[in-house]
Amino acid sequence: MSEGVDTVGLDTPPRLAVDRLLDDPETRIVVCCGAGGVGKTTTAAALGVRAAERGRKAVVLTIDPARRLAQSMGIDSLDNTPRRVATVGAGNGELHAMMLDMKRTFDEIVEAHADGERARAILANPFYQSLSAGFAGTQEYMAMEKLGQLRARDDWDLIIVDTPPSRSALDFLDAPKRLGSFLDGKFIRVLMAPAKVGGRAGMKFLNVGMSMMTGTLSKLMGASLLKDVQTFVAAMDTMFGGFRTRADATFRLLQAPGTAFLVVAAPEPDALREAAYFVERLAAESMPLAGLVLNRVHGSGADQLSAARALAAAENLEEGGIVDQESGKAGLRDAADDGSPDVDEITAGLLRLHAERMQVIAREQRTRDRFTSLHPEVAVAEVAALPGDVHDLAGLRAIGERLAAGVPAGA
Repeated sequence: MSEGVDTVGLDTPPRLAVDRLLDDPETRIVVCCGAGGVGKTTTAAALGVRAAERGRKAVVLTIDPARRLAQSMGIDSLDNTPRRVATVGAGNGELHAMMLDMKRTFDEIVEAHADGERARAILANPFYQSLSAGFAGTQEYMAMEKLGQLRARDDWDLIIVDTPPSRSALDFLDAPKRLGSFLDGKFIRVLMAPAKVGGRAGMKFLNVGMSMMTGTLSKLMGASLLKDVQTFVAAMDTMFGGFRTRADATFRLLQAPGTAFLVVAAPEPDALREAAYFVERLAAESMPLAGLVLNRVHGSGADQLSAARALAAAENLEEGGIVDQESGKAGLRDAADDGSPDVDEITAGLLRLHAERMQVIAREQRTRDRFTSLHPEVAVAEVAALPGDVHDLAGLRAIGERLAAGVPAGA
């Protein structure tokens, strides 16, 4: 049996033992991944709170632009520097939190790996400013960079990563490779060629081929942008290899013992389809999967009353045809004479609400069962849907308790 998993029977998936995972000192990195809008940020924050209150020195790295994490932890704002959440922790436990500043992280890399004059030239370059602020894949790459920086500092014994809200969950694994390929790919090497050959002789040697290429690129990109790109490439020449090297090193860190991936999903077809893709990709990349967190699962404390029976009872009440059990004889109940809803009408409404809830539960279970039939080995923790949004530490603690329980309320 793998660590962090409880088996509960042949007909249900193994239960994800969240507390066992968080308590294990060998667990150093937990990555919460999944499609957008499934509760990754809340899950990461709740895990951080629970880990700190169980004695871990934890830091939560979030990439959520909505800033809900700072608000829920009672911090005015989060930035690129980890900040202590003063009211959380037990024993030696501490909680720190930070929000990835994509551009600032890129700037820090430039400042750390280029001399002062070259760094200033890069930071002022218009193409660099555009690349660092929003180039496709930059956010995911910088999340990897920041994770590597946090792990190298060794100030925390647990790092919890909330992955970027991408169109596809797989972007977190794919984008750093794509950006690294761009930064040391053929396009960049061609633009670097004149500087590599050097001087007038080099330019004369490359004149015909380069003039054809730059003429074409000028039409596609515009002469001003092409000049910015070439200036950027010349200044960044010595740094390109480092991007790929660091991305590869962080990728290996994600494969290493001590890292655990939690795939987060909602009990909806699209989200669980994305989760299935991610589970398969993690297996293909030899990355350690701890399990699936299934958020916003509905339960009922009266699940012995089926939707069909509840609807039938509601129809009987609404039609006035229910048996009067007090007299022991069949009879019709009289409706209230004043036009206000009587007990039967209220009861019928509640029965219909219960039927709708049971239908939702059945639909969610079918969706979950399709996932578990494809991946019966994946441990699952089901988190009950809350009546409102999580906006404070009490809410995060409640989520943490539900994560630890692993089953929805009323189930």
